[in-house]
Amino acid sequence: MQNFLTYRVARLLYAIPFGVFGIIHFMAGSNLAGMVPEFIPGGVVWVYITGAAFMGACVAIVAQIRVPLACYLLSALLLVLALTVHLPGALSESPNAISNLLKDLSLAAGSIFLAALYSGEPEPDSSTT
Repeated sequence: MQNFLTYRVARLLYAIPFGVFGIIHFMAGSNLAGMVPEFIPGGVVWVYITGAAFMGACVAIVAQIRVPLACYLLSALLLVLALTVHLPGALSESPNAISNLLKDLSLAAGSIFLAALYSGEPEPDSSTT
């Protein structure tokens, strides 16, 4: 029973912020459009696509629908955001960009871990590493 509650709480604590991130992307799309790198055409369209992806991942994780697929796709999105949006800012020593880069990398790792958990991949044996 304890594991059931622990997994449920952890899953919700992980997923719900992505739903909030998605809502923020839709409510403040024009404000966030400035974060889209200039070499990527489309501007605000990518903000809305990202918001929809965040909301979709949230729904999939909360409802436990294709969780591994949703989490692997979410981790890919987070890594793309980390490399294209936050890394350039971090290299220019922007404090917000550095924390956002680290946040996205951590969330991507958590997403990969959740995907592995739901796909039944065994944990690596410590004696082989």
